[in-house]
Amino acid sequence: MSGFTHLDDAGHARMVDVTAKQPTVRSATASGRVLCAPDVVAALRSGDVPKGDVLAVARVAGIAAAKRTPELLPLAHVIGVHGVVVDLTVQDDGVAITATVRTADRTGVEMEALTAVSVAALAVVDMVKGLDRSVRIADVRLEAKSGGRSGEWRREG
Repeated sequence: MSGFTHLDDAGHARMVDVTAKQPTVRSATASGRVLCAPDVVAALRSGDVPKGDVLAVARVAGIAAAKRTPELLPLAHVIGVHGVVVDLTVQDDGVAITATVRTADRTGVEMEALTAVSVAALAVVDMVKGLDRSVRIADVRLEAKSGGRSGEWRREG
């Protein structure tokens, strides 16, 4: 089992010890989409969603989620989340979401960025589900990361 960093020699889950690592500036960007019916898109664009400002609620939900990632993912490290930007854009088929998380710590923020996008998407769903029960979350994925031992990575295509 030595090839898996989150498993000990007996195959049990463990949190990787990053004590000896030096803090470095790290960043990660994730994206996702919430797909919904054309009438919901129209309501989003006009600001007529009965529950209120969908994009503002989702933005704050994503920021809060990034800061609480270790509470949700048991092997994620508690780190200083020093910056979170969550952008939401209404498109013809729904809402595009992008989150970038930054830190100066011993481990990366990929999971924080993915959590921010996922929870922002859930907030959009919660805000519009009364208008469209078929609303769905799609394509949540890591787009890029920087910093740490593995350096830069960017999704191709």
